[in-house]
Parts: sequence; C-alpha cells; structure tokens
Amino acid sequence: MSDRYFLFLQGPHGPFFGDLARQLRLAGTQVHRIGFNAGDQHYWPHRDAYTPFLRDVSEWEAVLSAFLDVNPVTDLVLYGDTRPVHAIARRVARLRGLSVHCFEEGYLRPYWVTYERDGVNGNSRLMNMQVSEMRAMLGCNPDKLPEAPAQWGSIYHHMWYGALYHWRILFANRRYRCFRPHRTISVKREWSLYIKRLALLPLHTLERRVETRKLKTSGANYHLVLLQLAHDSSFRDHSDFQHISDFIDLCCKGFARGAPPHHRLVFKTHPLEDGREPLFRLIMAAARRHGIAGRVQMIRGGRLGEMLDNASTAVTVNSTAGQQALWRGLPLRAFGRSVYDKPELVSHQPIDEFFANPRRPDLDAYMAYRQFLLQTSQFPGGFYTASGRADALRHVIDVMLADRDPYQSVAWRSESARPQLRTEAG
Repeated sequence: MSDRYFLFLQGPHGPFFGDLARQLRLAGTQVHRIGFNAGDQHYWPHRDAYTPFLRDVSEWEAVLSAFLDVNPVTDLVLYGDTRPVHAIARRVARLRGLSVHCFEEGYLRPYWVTYERDGVNGNSRLMNMQVSEMRAMLGCNPDKLPEAPAQWGSIYHHMWYGALYHWRILFANRRYRCFRPHRTISVKREWSLYIKRLALLPLHTLERRVETRKLKTSGANYHLVLLQLAHDSSFRDHSDFQHISDFIDLCCKGFARGAPPHHRLVFKTHPLEDGREPLFRLIMAAARRHGIAGRVQMIRGGRLGEMLDNASTAVTVNSTAGQQALWRGLPLRAFGRSVYDKPELVSHQPIDEFFANPRRPDLDAYMAYRQFLLQTSQFPGGFYTASGRADALRHVIDVMLADRDPYQSVAWRSESARPQLRTEAG
C-alpha cells in the first residue's frame, strides 16, 4: 500500500477524474474528492471517498486547511488552475509542500491532453523556458516524435457532458445552496446556451459550409484570426484585453492600415462558442468602423487545418490553435501570455506591420519546442470519449506516481546521457 493520498477538486466535465481515481486506487494510493456541486458529485463514483463543500466560497480556505489537518494528503489534483477555489488550493498546497497535479486541454490540441505539476498555461514552467534550454535538455539524440492518434472526435461528447453537468447543477443542486459558478453568467444561462447550441447545430453547420465555400472560391489571400472563448481562463487571466471586442477592433484596425487591399480578414470562432458574445455583430461593427466591411468574414468553427493550409498569416490572443499555425510555418501574431510565446516562434511586430510584412517562425526552433512538449507535458488521449480517456490514463498514471515531474525527468535523462556521450567520444 502506497503512502500517497490524492485529493481531487474540480475536473473536466464527465467521467475522467473518476476513471483517473480508479486507476490510482489500483496503484495502491488513497483518493478523495471535495465536490462543489451536483455535477461534481454525479461524476464521482467513489462514494466512500467524497466530501461535499456546502459553505460559502469565502470559507473555502479554512475548510480545506481543516481537511488537510486531519487527512494525510500528499497530492492535489486539479483541472485548470485559475478558478477561485483552485487558486486558493494551489496556494495552500504550496505552503504545505503538497504536489499539485494540473490537467488542461492539450497545448497541441486536438490529439493530446496537458499534464503539468504546479500550474498550466500562464502559470506553466514553460513560460520561463527558452527554446535553447529545451534543445539542451532534449540532448543530442532526441526521441522520435510520437504519432497523433488516428481519431479524435470529442467535440460533441464535450458539449454533451457539459450540458449534463449544467443540467444537474440547475435541477439537482439543492444540497449545494451556496454554490456559485466561477463563470460570469448564471448556471441557468449557461445550460440554456448549451441546449440552444445543440439545437442550432444543423443550421450552423450549413452556414459554415456556405461561408467556407465562399472563402475557398474567392481566390483571395486571407489572414485568419483565431478567436477563443472570452470566458476561458487563457483569455481572461492571461491577456490584457478586457473584452473580446477590444481584440476584434485591434485586428480590424491593423488590417485596415497594413494589409494589401486585395487581402481578406477571416475570423474563425472557437468550436465550442455558445453565443454568449454577439461575435458576428461585434466583428461587422468593427469592420465598418475601419472601412473594411467588404473584406471581412466570420466562419463558425470548421476544420482549422484546412483554413490554415491556405492562410497567409494567423492572429490570436493566446489560443492553443496558434500551435497549428506554427506547425505549418505560418507567421503568427499573438497578444496574450502563452507557453509558445517564444521570440523564435511568435512575431511581436505592430499589428499593421505584421499584416503588411509578416515575420515567419523559425521552423527548426518550433520542431525542437514541439518535441520538448511531447516528451514532457503532452499525453495522447482526451477527456471526453471512452477511448480518449483510456489512452490518456495509460500514459499519465505512472508519470503522476513518479517522484520527478516530466521536466525533471527529461533534464535527468539528459544529464545521465552526458557522461556516456563523453566516454564514447573519448
């Protein structure tokens, strides 16, 4: 029996955290979860290891500290790290010397999930690493890049689990009277948006096909703006924009000033965009304001790869979709704080200059960066399909149980290989 004790807080919608805990139990560890609403409770199958948090969030730090005083917790497990209860828990964990395991959507989406210790996105240790350091840690004989799984297909599962999760909070949350969502809108509004989006899927699919065909047959050079969810933590906590409209206006203004007159500006929405922001209206208003209404287009979701294949540049705040632009060698302008914001990869030109004469990324540097991520924080699989969860669990359990985190393991292997290389050279 291991002396490890994993405490779970909030996870991705659906069964992933329950499945992860089951595997950790099989490995001989203790698991427990503190749940904050009926959705958390429903997807946690280990009823003997569940504690509901039924008080106001202002009391969360005291309740967590009291729990840690009487339970031999060694590890904390989170999905994301910026929602208020997680930010407090990370701070408490650091003071007590606990290991913090953070999951997040894959930096190299859609085929991987992210696992890091201590923090993700803007709190990731990648933020302070240079590409030269990554190359040095990979060593002289880096491993072959792993292949992407043949299937992904989790977008509808993601939406389905999200709708079920919010339905439970809306209609079965009587026990959790003090629960307040970390989002800026009510649970009722969020659930209604999920249902509306599911209902409008056929119409939006038709609209997307029409707009995509219009773009393909136009023969125009175009620049792709990769929009992200305005309520997502990456946009909200790791950028300086107060509202998505500020970013949209910046793009339109820069395009009007810098882009050749025969080029187009295409805004691609996030595949999980639920309509809480009137994006089309905001985009067209900004386009008219800067005199480019006839050169601007919005496409709902769609296949990102196909759009990037023919784009001239890509612009984003800090979307993980920016990595797909870099993979193709496209010039990328990013305005937020992100793990890929390295001088070899991302342009920091003024936006009008970027549209006029964009700087391309260093492809060799990107391949080294990508390989480093695939050997450290990125794991094949997904959170929302049974096959994706199984794939992720196969890869991540042993890494969670290891004494060294993934970055330490790569550094240790690199250091261990150097004496051998020197011996062979001598």
